[in-house]
Amino acid sequence: MKTRFIFNPHSGHNRRRPAFAQTIRDFIARHGIEADFWTTEGPGHATALAAQAVEQGYGVVVAVGGDGTMNEVAQALIDAPTALALVPCGSGNGLALHLGVPLAAPRALSLATGLGSRIVAIDTGRANGKPFFNAMGLGLDAEVSHRFNRLTRRGLPAYARIAVGALRSLHGETCTIVGAGHRETIDALLIAVANSDQYGNNARIAPGARVDDGQLDLVAIRPVGLIGAVGLGARLFLGTIDQSPHVRRLRGVRFQIERRAAGLIHTDGEIHATGPVVLVEVNPRSLRVLLPVASPVAVPVTRPLAATLALHSV
Repeated sequence: MKTRFIFNPHSGHNRRRPAFAQTIRDFIARHGIEADFWTTEGPGHATALAAQAVEQGYGVVVAVGGDGTMNEVAQALIDAPTALALVPCGSGNGLALHLGVPLAAPRALSLATGLGSRIVAIDTGRANGKPFFNAMGLGLDAEVSHRFNRLTRRGLPAYARIAVGALRSLHGETCTIVGAGHRETIDALLIAVANSDQYGNNARIAPGARVDDGQLDLVAIRPVGLIGAVGLGARLFLGTIDQSPHVRRLRGVRFQIERRAAGLIHTDGEIHATGPVVLVEVNPRSLRVLLPVASPVAVPVTRPLAATLALHSV
């Protein structure tokens, strides 16, 4: 099995441990893995490297970075036989946490070798053609991501400070949501469409959501003010945000979100300028991911792991 490691030196923890790249190279050599190692040089480079790996018949591509790195790598693997493995090094690591991928680097690296793991097929999403794998959003969601991406020092405390600042400057917007069998107009502070259950750091925006159910979960939050937002923030981590009377939740395969003007959206934390209409759709079982045997994701690929990987070594 040929494996490609794609390392983002600017992701979260990687900035603070420059020797980690050599640690991975040493791991590859020590375990005799048939692999190469690449360091990204800028936006889009991870996607290009992953696409090249697919063309050259690699069995696994390992994304070593945060949710942005994961998104770039996974874009090239949609509907491809090559599997994605994660070594989570970001500030949130939402998809990794949802999938049960170890956050400890040695365990994540061992998983990437195929030992004690299996390949599962998970759903992916698109928002106006932009792929996402964990969650997308607009309103406060997008504004917080936009501000957060400018920071040099990240983490949950920084995210909370950014969220409070953005909350003071935003007052919601009127949006019409079409999907799940009905049309509804709502004054929304934010609208998130989730594939997994969380943003990251176990902040569950869509409790109970799954990446293997063929559906997406839309969560719309009405303006609540700063005090109300504190309560909703607590609910995020308690896994009860959808029980708030300020929250509207829908589940479906396709949503059209109509707002009055063009604006920002985010896909897995990456910002894009879009028009007033945002079309969000699910692509069921379109990404293969290497996960621990005990992962909560239940949908396997059609072949056993060993047979699947053997195909890529031919």
